[in-house]
Amino acid sequence: MARIIAGTYGGRRIETPKGDGTRPTSDRVREAMFSSIESELGGLGDDLRVLDLFAGSGALGLEALSRGAASAEFVESDARAAVVVRNNIKALGAHASVTRVTAERYLRDSPPDAFGLVLVDPPYAVPTEQVAALVAIIKKSFAEPEALFVVERATRDPFVWPEGVEPLRHKAYGDTTLWYGH
Repeated sequence: MARIIAGTYGGRRIETPKGDGTRPTSDRVREAMFSSIESELGGLGDDLRVLDLFAGSGALGLEALSRGAASAEFVESDARAAVVVRNNIKALGAHASVTRVTAERYLRDSPPDAFGLVLVDPPYAVPTEQVAALVAIIKKSFAEPEALFVVERATRDPFVWPEGVEPLRHKAYGDTTLWYGH
């Protein structure tokens, strides 16, 4: 179980997928992430659209919704995890959608869109080059011009932003590092 840190759903518990197929972002890291996001964006306004790629439990996108984002699109390839995200959305009474496909297929088959916040938290086993390639596609076809990207990676695996994304900063929290870019 995890919990939503702040906002409308603050303190509410959410389900996490069973097994080791997902790696939920810790409350401490999520709290730090959203402090940085709110600082960078000047808050999560009611017109902010969020893409939560590799959604797992949906904790990141749900945290964004709780803090005022207008909508969230959750992308998760694992069937059990996608059910968990749907259950969490329903339990909170949130308005969001879940697409159960791989990140690659979502980006290949979905029409272009304009997300203002892009959260990318793949399994640590996904190679950095693959994550950077996905970010490049999102930047080109799925993000507002000044969209904020947050990529979560293992600290031992430095992330390199693709061309076209302006690196802002990164911060390590033990085994996890958050990378911020525009």
